Parts: sequence; C-alpha cells; structure tokens
Amino acid sequence: MQITVSLHGVFRIDRFKLKTLEYPAGSDIQKVIDDLKIPVKLLGIMLINRVHAKSTDILHDGDTLMLLPLLEGG
Repeated sequence: MQITVSLHGVFRIDRFKLKTLEYPAGSDIQKVIDDLKIPVKLLGIMLINRVHAKSTDILHDGDTLMLLPLLEGG
C-alpha cells in the first residue's frame, strides 16, 4: 500500500517534507516512526487524514500521515 508521510518541524532535518512511501498492508504508525528513526520523546501529534491518531493505529492505502513534534517555549 502507498501512504503519504508529511513531516513537520525538526522531523524534516535530514529527511523530507512530504513523501509517498510503500508499506505492507496492516502496517501501523509505529512502523513508520521506527523506519524514519523519529525519537518518540519528541513526537507530539500524529494525524491520519487530519484526524488525531495513536501510534498503534493501522494505516490504509492512500492515507496521509502527519507527524508533528512537541512544541517548546514560552
């Protein structure tokens, strides 16, 4: 299946902004996070097709996964 992954903030460093990737059917968000070596402690928001998701949620062909880091400051 093909999914589109959209990375934001620090997750783009040495990676990409938007990319279509191939994954086996039944893959979850955690698989993508692991493959991209994104530090879980920096992960803030995960969205599938603009809807909040959990790392255990299953992806489907044509989904768009957005990964956003935690925000700091004040």
